[in-house]
Amino acid sequence: MQVVRDLDEARWRRFVDGEPAGNVFQTPEMFEVFRRAAGHRPELWAALDGPDVAAVFTPVHVTAAGLPLPSMTSRAVAYGSILAERSERGASAARLVLQRYRAAVGRRSLFTELRCLDDHDWLRPVLDGAGFTFERHLNYLVAVDRDPEEILGTISRSTRKRIRRGLRAGDVQVAEVRDRAELGEWYRVLCGTYRHARVPVPDLSLFTAAFDVLVPRGMIGFFAARVGGVMAACSAELRYKDTVYGWYGGSDRSFGALAPNEILMWHVLEWSSRSGCRVYDFGGAGSPDEEYGVRDFKAKFGGRLVDFGRYTCVHARLRTSLGRLAYRAYRRLPGREPARATAAPAGERADGPAAARRTAGG
Repeated sequence: MQVVRDLDEARWRRFVDGEPAGNVFQTPEMFEVFRRAAGHRPELWAALDGPDVAAVFTPVHVTAAGLPLPSMTSRAVAYGSILAERSERGASAARLVLQRYRAAVGRRSLFTELRCLDDHDWLRPVLDGAGFTFERHLNYLVAVDRDPEEILGTISRSTRKRIRRGLRAGDVQVAEVRDRAELGEWYRVLCGTYRHARVPVPDLSLFTAAFDVLVPRGMIGFFAARVGGVMAACSAELRYKDTVYGWYGGSDRSFGALAPNEILMWHVLEWSSRSGCRVYDFGGAGSPDEEYGVRDFKAKFGGRLVDFGRYTCVHARLRTSLGRLAYRAYRRLPGREPARATAAPAGERADGPAAARRTAGG
């Protein structure tokens, strides 16, 4: 078995497509999106057993540009964790890939985080042995392989009432963003949400790359909720196989009384159902040991609560601790504009980018 850093895209795509646990973040298309985005540096690590691909690992090194001391905020995130053939061979391949990766990464990133989108219990001995520590992390999965009216019926009574009232009033209009030129307005709404949450905002290049690479392939939907022609809420939803993944989103709080967030979320669930998908993945609901308003918002939509967790390997313990302290201090400074980054830096316990939208709406 050998580890390679380059792989023919057709072989790579076939492996991710063919493995039941393969997700959108492990695809060549998503790798290309991150490659084009400022502040991102994706890597490919793959294990080959003869002609067969047995494991794929695609960590993204993220630098929070705009924050002081970037060396204190650089981390690596495998947004879809590691993908391995579910067999003894797959476990051996994952072990070999992680060993080689750890030897090469050194201290270039403070830590590496694996975000699990499915149950990794079968691979846990390998991850433990590679120095990755498990932390509980919740998420909600909504079954969308049913009639939209049935989905609406499982949403909490109060939220369902707000959605139906809003739909009857017609003040909020939701549509898919199909013109790349509209991304500027879409991004403005996103920035406002992150500014309020005091979380670093992603660079616009991430979304233009996603639009250019993923829209032609039907792998993403950009949505906007407008009130009187003004964008009040925005959303970016990734789509792959039978799953839609909540990715990024935001809203203008001044329109909160009209429930644009709830109406947009309902539109996304309906779109997921009509697209023939089976699951809507909310993208995280925080640690079970912490109060988290975002989790309360997501819980209203009738999903199944799961705890697939995350695995973290710290490469530079002192700098990681200092980075967490520096970032917390930065967030408390008055009048700060949001820095441009793909995600919160070291220690920020955001659930993924979609958290900002749910915070504003919840």
